Amino acid sequence: MVIQNFEQLARMCGGSKKRTVAVAAAHDAHALEAVFRAQEEGILDYMLVGDGAEIEKIAAAEGHRLDSGRVVDCRGEAEAAAESVRLVREGKADFLQKGLMQTSSILKAVLNKETGIGTGNIMSHVAFLDIPKYHKIVGVTDGGMLLYPDLEQKKAIVKNAVELFHRFGYEEPKVAALCAVEVVNPKMPESVEAHELKALAAEGALGRCLFEGPISFDLAVSADSAKIKGYESPVTGDADIFLVPDICTGNIMVKSLLAFADAKMAGCVVGAECPVALNSRSASFEEKYYSLLACAQMCGSSEREQIL
Repeated sequence: MVIQNFEQLARMCGGSKKRTVAVAAAHDAHALEAVFRAQEEGILDYMLVGDGAEIEKIAAAEGHRLDSGRVVDCRGEAEAAAESVRLVREGKADFLQKGLMQTSSILKAVLNKETGIGTGNIMSHVAFLDIPKYHKIVGVTDGGMLLYPDLEQKKAIVKNAVELFHRFGYEEPKVAALCAVEVVNPKMPESVEAHELKALAAEGALGRCLFEGPISFDLAVSADSAKIKGYESPVTGDADIFLVPDICTGNIMVKSLLAFADAKMAGCVVGAECPVALNSRSASFEEKYYSLLACAQMCGSSEREQIL
């Protein structure tokens, strides 16, 4: 079943096997609120890593009694990140959530060559958006990790996102490589790379997907606009994944949709042995909650695939 909105995602997660999240630097009110709600709904269990006294204090203020043995007391971001990754390595947690720490701290622990959970694959960020005026959830990638990805990195970004959408029930997700125009222009490298990626997708090199590019945003989301311009593609008006040319484009696009289109967001990093729920430290409870649900769903396969 294709997941069309976050409410549907919550229902699907509620019917799946319960997963365990390791929260790094869990002394974070919004992160704990999200974790406790997901646990009460039967979606996941937790391991809370960080300042134990502060975690207990926040939990008590929210009227939540912590489960025995589910708090790992430690000091400092580096230790909290390393302990959280260790829990995943030892099979005590299925995925990670970043709490009150810098993004670089948790990624450094994930990518540690001796104690981390990297796979050797490129890691990338996917922002899931539930937009009231669009007919299904969409993914924007990469607006959170890779600054100015080259062609090889874009191949990995697309493959990560496509495999992720397979987990969400999409048999053949539709990918739109966004550019300012829908024609190849040698002076616009992103349009050239989009054209090359389309050829690779046709060969099956990017996973099972329908790929279009270069394509402008209006054509990707509006079949009427595509008809007016005479642009024919199965992706027009029905894109699932938006591949952006650089982190700046993705960041501005996502924040604009959040601010002006009442979108809801879940942020996840893929490419390691498990997904990482990755949000800004100032992100709302709602964003952190939906990020947990998205990661729990990614862990929903009975097979321990190493594409996340």
